[in-house]
Amino acid sequence: MWGKILGFCFGFMFGRIFGALFGLYIGHLFDKRIKSDFEKAGGFSGLFKGDVNERQALFFSSCFAVMGHIAKSNGRISEVHIKAASAFMDEMGLTGDDRREAQYAFHSGKSRDFSLKETVYDFKELFAKRYDLLQLFLEIQIQMAFSDGILAAQEKQILQDVSKLLGISKTHFAFVLKRYQAEFTFRQQQQKFNQYQQNQKNQRQQNEHSGHHVPPDNNMNHAQAFALLGLDDDASEQDIKRAYRKLMAQHHPDKLVSQGLPKHMMELAVKKSQDIQAAYEYLKKAA
Repeated sequence: MWGKILGFCFGFMFGRIFGALFGLYIGHLFDKRIKSDFEKAGGFSGLFKGDVNERQALFFSSCFAVMGHIAKSNGRISEVHIKAASAFMDEMGLTGDDRREAQYAFHSGKSRDFSLKETVYDFKELFAKRYDLLQLFLEIQIQMAFSDGILAAQEKQILQDVSKLLGISKTHFAFVLKRYQAEFTFRQQQQKFNQYQQNQKNQRQQNEHSGHHVPPDNNMNHAQAFALLGLDDDASEQDIKRAYRKLMAQHHPDKLVSQGLPKHMMELAVKKSQDIQAAYEYLKKAA
């Protein structure tokens, strides 16, 4: 189409009506050739496919590299952080070459010549207009820092540096950190309850004759539910709905993958969505 338009305009400038008609014909041939070459390259799907793959590869490598850097922030990497990284890879279903690439990126983040600023800057450059992915990247790093249940001063400083490099304000960083703390506590309760249920299943007959057992509480309380949605305890029903919809939109797995989240990390977004859903359902029932 643009070939026809430009051909017509230039033709008219130099040859009036006859020039315009000749330019239109030349433009038509140009458009036809461009269309053919474009379709051979895969059309629009081919154009964006490589772009998505590039984003996913950078998200993957940058994410594990920064995780490695956080793990080494206290001077030496602890066994807890190694297990957390391994569990994270298991959760993503990484095997073979994919797992080796993740391990390589993680180890590169531990090296002395690793540049946090350069790594996060390159990441921000590619994902500048995809704020939800920038926030998820930060949330993943917070998850690594909390893997031992304690946020050390060095770890918090790195998280603050990452947040600043990503263009996330101090206020929003505090909001995301508070939300994850609530999420971390809730998941610990879930694991405790699931373990209890498994033990009960394996020892049901024995438990029936040993008296009443009070199960650990797998239900979140009001404070946890509000914190998971990033709200204060006095939030209105409208505030709850608004926060729920916003958080679900930010963590929608399919949308994040289309923007550049590696498919291996889709399960992470699914779990976050489930936690948000659980908090919202709790507050709805409690209302």
